[in-house]
Formats: sequence, structure tokens, C-alpha cells
Amino acid sequence: MIDTLMLSAARITTLAAGQILTNASGFFFQRDGHLFLVTSRHVVLDESSGHQPDSLQIELHTDADNLASTADFNIPLYNGEQRLWRQGIDGAGEIDVAAIELQQAQLPPGSLYQAFSPQHLLQADESVEIGSTLLVVGFPLGFQDNLHRMPVARHAGLASSFGLRFHGLGYFLTDGRTHRGISGAPVVKRASGDGELPWHLLGIHSTRLLGERDEEQDEALGLNCTWYADILMTLTE
Repeated sequence: MIDTLMLSAARITTLAAGQILTNASGFFFQRDGHLFLVTSRHVVLDESSGHQPDSLQIELHTDADNLASTADFNIPLYNGEQRLWRQGIDGAGEIDVAAIELQQAQLPPGSLYQAFSPQHLLQADESVEIGSTLLVVGFPLGFQDNLHRMPVARHAGLASSFGLRFHGLGYFLTDGRTHRGISGAPVVKRASGDGELPWHLLGIHSTRLLGERDEEQDEALGLNCTWYADILMTLTE
């Protein structure tokens, strides 16, 4: 038996003309019968670095009795010149979250995954205490269980008031050790009850915050930017 949370995250490989570019993380979100892969927007397009993949590849488990059995699934990012992913924007600018709908009929036979849904988002009257322990579930530096192809879960603490927009932007801060490759990972908090996926989806991990530090004198802040998960209600409409 494994925690179903471990089947909610997907290891993403970005590709351009069939060549591997980078590794990243993502997760599944389902709404009204539609299934989406969610990740950071800079995973699918990052103009500042010239990163422009034309497809993503994820790995899906295909046998509940043998978790070492997996199959690759390719996701095109463009149809001609038209981009196929959805991205968000608000009054403060672009939001570093992207969602792309998956064609469920084309998934490998027997695909196993767990998808978050709107029911996993916090309601307006629910709160999260400062310092609460959260998990970031993904593939730092592309690292994973190479036999069972599972992600890892890193601890992080809530480092800013949940519900407030840090710097006026649509994200909050976590305090935790993260690495390249974890961009797009779900940030979750354990929920009460014993449902099929008993976790609250709080946000989407984006990047480490560098701050105004002297690299020779100051340690890294160890703080991370996490975009609020309620953006998914807009991106999956």
C-alpha cells in the first residue's frame, strides 16, 4: 500500500524536436470530467532563458500490482502556431502556472494516477496557521525512485500569511529546501478524514526566492514562491 498522494505527481521531461531539454514536476487536476496536467508556466515557455519546448513527456504507472510497470506519454504544446496550454494573468501580471488538458482516451491502457479536484481547494472560511507543515511533492533535480518511478516529498513550512498576496502578487511563501526540477510540484497540507486523496491542495511551487543577498557573505534565504491553487478554477473553466 502506498499513499495515494504519490500518484498525484508527474515527472515532466521537456522536449524540443525530440531532444531532451529539462526536467520538472507537475500534477493532475480533474474538473467536470476533464483531466489536466498542471505545472509552472516557465516549464512550458520561459522567454527570459530562451526555453521553448514543443512537447512534454510524462511517465504513468500502468499496473496496480506492479508499480515498476510504467509507460511514457507525450503531450504536444502546440497545434501549429496555437499554444495548447492555458496560463493565468491578474492585475499584477502573469501567474507562473500552466494547465494543459489531457486526452484521457489516449492515455496508456491501465494508467494509474490520482487527480486533485476543486474539492481539494481550501474554502473561503478555512485557514492555515503560519508555520504549518506542508509537503512539496515532486522530482528535485529529476530525482525519483528509479524502480517504482515515484516522486519524493519534501517538508516546507508556511512562511507568510496564507490568504495574503505576498508583494501584492498571487503567491505565498514556504520555508524549505528545494532544487531545480521541483518547479510545478503541488504544495499540500494533510486534510482530516480518510478520503481517497486526503490532502488540501494549497498551491503550485514555482521557484526559490533569492532576495538581495551578497553571495559571498549571505546564506540563501531558503524561501520559495508558491502560487495559490485557486488559479486552477480559472484555468480549467
